[in-house]
Amino acid sequence: MEKIFNPSGRCKIYQNYFRPVLGAAALIIFILSSSCGPGGQEVARPRVIKPGVKPGVEVFLEKHLDLVKDKKVGLITNPSGVNSKLESTAWLFKNHPAINLVALYGPEHGVRGEAQAGEYVPFYLDEKFKLPVFSLYGQSFKPEPGMLKNIDELMRKFDTQSSGKIPEENMVKGLDVLVFDIQDVGTRVYTYVATMALAMESCAELGIEFIVLDRPNPIGGKILEGAVLKYPEYSSFVGLYPIPERHGLTIGELARLFNDQFLKTKARLTVIPAEGWKRDWWFDQTGLPWVMPSPNMPTLETAAVYPGQVYLEGTNLSEGRGTTRPFELFGAPWIDGWELSRKLNSLNLPGVIFREAWFTPTFSKYQGERCGGCQLHVIDRESFRPFLTSLWIIQTVREMYSAQFEFHPDYFDKIMGNSEVRLALESGQSPEQIVNQLQAGLKEFDRLRQKYLLY
Repeated sequence: MEKIFNPSGRCKIYQNYFRPVLGAAALIIFILSSSCGPGGQEVARPRVIKPGVKPGVEVFLEKHLDLVKDKKVGLITNPSGVNSKLESTAWLFKNHPAINLVALYGPEHGVRGEAQAGEYVPFYLDEKFKLPVFSLYGQSFKPEPGMLKNIDELMRKFDTQSSGKIPEENMVKGLDVLVFDIQDVGTRVYTYVATMALAMESCAELGIEFIVLDRPNPIGGKILEGAVLKYPEYSSFVGLYPIPERHGLTIGELARLFNDQFLKTKARLTVIPAEGWKRDWWFDQTGLPWVMPSPNMPTLETAAVYPGQVYLEGTNLSEGRGTTRPFELFGAPWIDGWELSRKLNSLNLPGVIFREAWFTPTFSKYQGERCGGCQLHVIDRESFRPFLTSLWIIQTVREMYSAQFEFHPDYFDKIMGNSEVRLALESGQSPEQIVNQLQAGLKEFDRLRQKYLLY
């Protein structure tokens, strides 16, 4: 049975609430582990893989091609825009007789996903697709020559600017519909959220329809964490609107919320939900293949720690960029990983164990320098709280290495969404105190988001 929601005539959401039973032979796979960590902590809970979750692109191609009939279509996508068979949305659209795809649009890292964080992505003509490819990450911004040697400085400057990231009229002129299909990671600072919001805003102003092909939130849709961004003082490309760091929404649900709450001119928005996803499912329970949505988001484990470890970008600690385990590894040349791991493990933080580690980044902070530090090992992702954990990492390093540790205050505050958390850490408040002070904002946001939920 299919329902069509059309609140105020502006936003249509298609959802199939009852999918056919896949058959008695459908497999539910339990991956069990009896291993325990120190203190008898459970190393891994049983993981149940749910068969048959359909991303929005499959639902769209099966049921809703009428939305683009006889229309010129643009597509915002990257390598994570694929169906369950790993066929790219761009290729499916280009080769579909009922879709007139006329242009591609790339977010940070580009349509092909090869550009590093903060790297300028230019306009080009794609030989494979025979289409123009417009950049929504710096079309009108060119880095200064000196900044090309310091990707971290470039990222901090570029991520907080909106110039060059809003589709200009000449980029979408002649389009009837702009479609968005990118895998988000459930974290406010991940720039694809802002790319979608700004594209939707541009389409609203130009009278172009906007369609979001929804995908599961890979870290689940129930847990909220972090600070609700202080708006508009801290609005930037790493956080446009007042939502928490870990917001518990899919990209389609975010589109609905943004359109209703924040866009001055409402977009002609249509959201095509995924089918079969439940809010408490992690990505590895969907049966869908993981495609890294950005160069430094290689695994689901990365996404699990990212809502906390991303704040290390606002410090002089390496967050593991330039290694094979970005955001899981962290450290600096002046850190003793053995001593730091002992101190962090003594805190008995929920769901995580710290292992001493040494690494040499191939790019980003401390390129070519041997760093001491730790690797986070999440042993129970249901109890693990990345925001609390990373506040403790920062506070512990501050205490142990007060002469060496530094904040990059402007950038830290931008990605945090306020200055209060940094000031609280500097004044010696405990991370638990800070987290408790943020609960009222999270509860208010939780009430706000309810009417935009699709699952």
